[in-house]
Amino acid sequence: MGNKKAGKPKPNKIPNSLYRAELFRLQTELVRLQEWVRETGARVVVVFEGRDAAGKGGAIKRITEYLSPRVSRIAALPAPSDREQGQWYFQRYIEHLPAKGEIVLFDRSWYNRAGVEIVMGFCTPAEHTLFLRQTPIFEQMLIDDGVLLRKYWFSVSDEEQLRRFRSRLKDPVRQWKLSPMDLESIYRWEDYSRAKDQMMVHTDTPMSPWYIVESDVKKHARLNMIAHLLSTIDYYDVERPKVTLPKQPVRSGNYRRPLRELSTYVDDYVGTLMSGR
Repeated sequence: MGNKKAGKPKPNKIPNSLYRAELFRLQTELVRLQEWVRETGARVVVVFEGRDAAGKGGAIKRITEYLSPRVSRIAALPAPSDREQGQWYFQRYIEHLPAKGEIVLFDRSWYNRAGVEIVMGFCTPAEHTLFLRQTPIFEQMLIDDGVLLRKYWFSVSDEEQLRRFRSRLKDPVRQWKLSPMDLESIYRWEDYSRAKDQMMVHTDTPMSPWYIVESDVKKHARLNMIAHLLSTIDYYDVERPKVTLPKQPVRSGNYRRPLRELSTYVDDYVGTLMSGR
């Protein structure tokens, strides 16, 4: 869901050494943000949307790599159950919103209704229209209650999307990412584009804007998105408790470890690998 970037040249790719160094610096800042969230009780919601294979999952993975799962959570909801289909549409997303001192990253969100559901016929036009009318109100309620809401749209060209799909098809550890629904996104490219444009008209508001992440180059998209997210939150260093470690392990001399033979250990698989060298 995004306009085809016809004729737009790709930028020169960032060198790997610079990418790794800057990514680590940004991840260090994300840890500072996490500690600020924990200390102040802030509530942060980050929405990741975009076409299939646009790079949302890779960005989320780099964001959470060094964060505590007790503070930062990923919400990636499956298809709604029969009971959830009978609820108010936003209801099942509300239970995943953060409490005080938490960050929630939505790997796709309530905006499913503005994309795959309307394009694939999983909702009625009336339900879609109601969603477009209610969403700005819903998000305004979150913001009024103090939630820091950020929405990112990962924009990928049709050529790059197809290239990534082909790469997944040949990769045994990523084949699970390619589904019949993904193929529909290729054949219905223009339908998804129109749905995305309509979504933007109704939900790109001054209080809750969409931020577009150009993601034909994944490494650039990750750095750009993380840097932008950090720039939008006025966090600061919080005081951490001082920890003093002893120079050596402290033992009383009264403990005796049980015999090794009494426990079941994992086989030394690495040893078998090394013996063949």
